[in-house]
Amino acid sequence: MEIRTRFAPSPTGFMHIGNLRTALYAYLYARHSGGKFILRIEDTDRERYVDGAVEVIYNTLRTAGIEHDEGPDKDGGCGPYVQSERKEIYKKYAERLVELGGAYYCFCTKERLESLTDANGVRKYDKHCLNLGKEEVAARIAAGEPYVIRQNIPATGKGSYTDLVYGEITVDYEDLEDNVLLKSDGMPTYNFANVVDDHLMGITHVIRGTEYLSSTPKYNLIYDSFGWKRPQYMHLPPIMKDEKRKLSKRYGDANFEDFVKKGYLPEAIVNFIALLGWSPKNNTEKMNMAELINSFGIEGISKSSSIFDEVKMRWLNCQYVKELDLQTFNRYAVPYYEKSKVKGKYDYMKLSRILSGRTEIFGDIPDHVNFLEEYGPFDVALFEHQKTKTTREIALKAIDGALSALSGLEEWTNDGIYALLGGLCEGLGIKKGQMFWAVRIAVSGREVTPGGATELAEILGKEETLRRLEFAKELLSNR
Repeated sequence: MEIRTRFAPSPTGFMHIGNLRTALYAYLYARHSGGKFILRIEDTDRERYVDGAVEVIYNTLRTAGIEHDEGPDKDGGCGPYVQSERKEIYKKYAERLVELGGAYYCFCTKERLESLTDANGVRKYDKHCLNLGKEEVAARIAAGEPYVIRQNIPATGKGSYTDLVYGEITVDYEDLEDNVLLKSDGMPTYNFANVVDDHLMGITHVIRGTEYLSSTPKYNLIYDSFGWKRPQYMHLPPIMKDEKRKLSKRYGDANFEDFVKKGYLPEAIVNFIALLGWSPKNNTEKMNMAELINSFGIEGISKSSSIFDEVKMRWLNCQYVKELDLQTFNRYAVPYYEKSKVKGKYDYMKLSRILSGRTEIFGDIPDHVNFLEEYGPFDVALFEHQKTKTTREIALKAIDGALSALSGLEEWTNDGIYALLGGLCEGLGIKKGQMFWAVRIAVSGREVTPGGATELAEILGKEETLRRLEFAKELLSNR
């Protein structure tokens, strides 16, 4: 049997991390099993439809490296893959389900439905239209009376199935409601469309969140009514914002696109998401897509919820950034230089040289480089350094010597500056650590910088470096 999984998002906005994890697990399971991964757009809820959201889905999957085998843009013979284009299919099967006794026509008005609400605000349909005769139903439809088609859930009994993650699940039918399957506008609800589509598209494994654990028996009743084989189910534990709150798309939590804009590498985000609810047998944390596919298995999926820890994701992203060659790092970094105060003022490749081993996410870059354009009066106490035993007097001697020597340096490179300043130390009677500490403070005005004294000097250029050394010398002389 060929394994066929699907991802069926609703185009209602950005791609939530929870949705992307569902897509990722479905993709990994299909690829690991040598099967097919199908993309289906569930756009029947027109009130929540957001223009441009379908393109967001495509872009997100593409950026994440999740490639579907069939979908709206890749017909595999089971299309259309957009639910709004399958309206007649749902109507046919809904009417057939009525004939089989698994559903019935309902003509109840909005007012009557609202009257069913109890004192606790709970509303449950009372099967009022279940026993309408065929002739009455036909007459009311012919008269143009609005109707929906509802599922006929047994009043008693239990529905059971085996979930691949949570094991045996049993639900009392009395706890379920005769939900609408086909709305008055002829569009299906999720409760019906997902079953019809999964069957017709040959989906063998349905992978989704635990919020569907208790409603799955409703879907199984539909499969059983038609005499269709039930798929296997794999329900995924929730991703939590903290110990009490779930991540919520409604409140803008964990948007994949936003993390990319913040400067996270897509492959690092995907790697991190994969570990939110699953772990490989060898407990490896950093894995590329090929390694994830090779390692993925149901046995590694946890039944417990996972907390979205951005600190951990930053760490993981840093591991990926460290592996980038300089050219690639610079390509990712340029847009963030362009957003900073150094825009267009320095050689970006030189900046990347000092940042490539010191960056967790690219969004940090403006904060790392803005100091270059924020130079001004600073506390001369910064020159005092216990580890190198640098004092203000030693710093002044180092800066005075550096000014004299650097003013005559023609080849302004990091190596040239380093060699020149290092060679001065013995004659000045100071240590190299004292020289480089003093010069770094002088040219940056900061105790902590992403690069050393000579790296910063090369980036700043000869004229600006000498100007800053003069400024620092004056600060020390007037202390």
